[in-house]
Amino acid sequence: MHRLQSRLHGSRVGFGRLALILLAVVAIAGPGTFVAAQSGVDVQALDAYIANAQREWGVPGMAVAIVDDGEVVLAKGYGVRDMNDGGVVDENTMFAIASNTKAFTSAALAMLVDEGKMSWDDPVTEFLPGFQVYDPYVSAEMRVYDLLSHRSGLGAFSGDLLWYASEYDVDEVLRRIRYVPQAGPFRASYGYSNLMFMSAGQLIPAITGHSWADFVHQRIFEPLSMNRTIASTSELGRFDNVATPHAEPEGELRTYPWRGWDAMAAGGGIISSAADMAKWMTLQLNRGEINGTRLFSEAASRAMWTPLTSMAVSAGSEMRYPSTHFRAYGMGWSLMDYLGRRVVSHGGAYDGMYSRVALVPEEDLGFVILTNSTTGISSALMYRFLDAYLGGPERDWAADNLAGEKRSKIAFVERQNKIWESRVPDTQPSLTLEGYAGTYGGPMYGEATVTMETGGLVMQFLPSPELVGDLKHLHYDTFVVEWRNDFPWFGIGTVQFVLDAAGEVAEMKVEVPNDDFWFYELDFKRR
Repeated sequence: MHRLQSRLHGSRVGFGRLALILLAVVAIAGPGTFVAAQSGVDVQALDAYIANAQREWGVPGMAVAIVDDGEVVLAKGYGVRDMNDGGVVDENTMFAIASNTKAFTSAALAMLVDEGKMSWDDPVTEFLPGFQVYDPYVSAEMRVYDLLSHRSGLGAFSGDLLWYASEYDVDEVLRRIRYVPQAGPFRASYGYSNLMFMSAGQLIPAITGHSWADFVHQRIFEPLSMNRTIASTSELGRFDNVATPHAEPEGELRTYPWRGWDAMAAGGGIISSAADMAKWMTLQLNRGEINGTRLFSEAASRAMWTPLTSMAVSAGSEMRYPSTHFRAYGMGWSLMDYLGRRVVSHGGAYDGMYSRVALVPEEDLGFVILTNSTTGISSALMYRFLDAYLGGPERDWAADNLAGEKRSKIAFVERQNKIWESRVPDTQPSLTLEGYAGTYGGPMYGEATVTMETGGLVMQFLPSPELVGDLKHLHYDTFVVEWRNDFPWFGIGTVQFVLDAAGEVAEMKVEVPNDDFWFYELDFKRR
């Protein structure tokens, strides 16, 4: 427990410095945009609630916009862009929206449907002849709407290490999808798949000859005057007023560099601001039309908001959200009911940033919450806003959820600590360290090397130069990998070398405890 206590103490010290910055920002922050809401909701009271929640949660910076009956009634920033360098967040500060990009990809394809260049139920192989997944039948039967609705039969987040911190381009990732294992029945199980949205993004160049990024820029960003919205981190150098990613994977808040997600751009690559996202929400609430310009049809809007994949509502969820009776996924959007209305929403998680968009079409209402930290404050604020506008009880969701957030962070650190705590003392490796050195690999991910360097073994994932770590003996033929680079989603893990009947290494199994990237899927047979 000493390591856990030390890390949590470091977190308190870091938050103290952050608190001083936030207090200074309160004195100089601008008023933001306020418009009297026709709904009668006290927007200034919500503004005060947001500011207090941001401080209580220790979120360095965030931006919020609310669209109500065609008006942007709130567009404002809170806190700082960077916990070390400061910089006031406002409605134009740029954040990663991550998986809220998926709705842009669905809308782009909707435009092609409207133009008669494809239909939602066209086979994917009609446009991508090389498309293959785990089963020949599924490969041939996969339709466009299957790519957009998380019912491919792949597991949630399965195969994401193909693109994360990887040098593979999107075409190479798609070529390797065929080796990602099946997790559930096709069209009968929900599995959140970034890989399928990457595939959907590649339909655009196949049909139009334009890249996904160029298409969404020309057909969505420009018509909406989303002038502070881009589709690649490579464009960030042209802008100021950009938030810095923050995370605290080991209990201490720290900053992270912007990581390029170009290969996965169609599933999570857009960077935007609260003010620009208000324009996007207005387009969605108007079912594809804004300022007299129609980008996609009302029929396409209805198609994207039609439930295609059912999602379970657990007993715990029923107790916590008693007015929610169904959850489902459409095309690029999550769907549920809340207080008698349909809610169309999505979350997004980038390295050091979270986002949340929620629409209530019946009320012509939309919210966007952008943060520069990996905390769940955006979901808490969404429910506070929904209650305020839909007549729910005045529940302090931010305070309620904060307790769970703290437990989750402690549990994550404890998962790391348990690796060393599980050590069986007084054991030795079966082989000399040189006996474990070699090249390991499989068809899905590619190769990794284990080499001898001064001081011990080093493991390197060849497709991902950042994934390099020192191997420290744990017990028997199992080692702990200590990565040389910091990642917001995971820390140390284990590498188990499996010996064959002759006592030679046959494979290595890598396990890194986290909730997003499945190292255990990687097939590393000895070459």
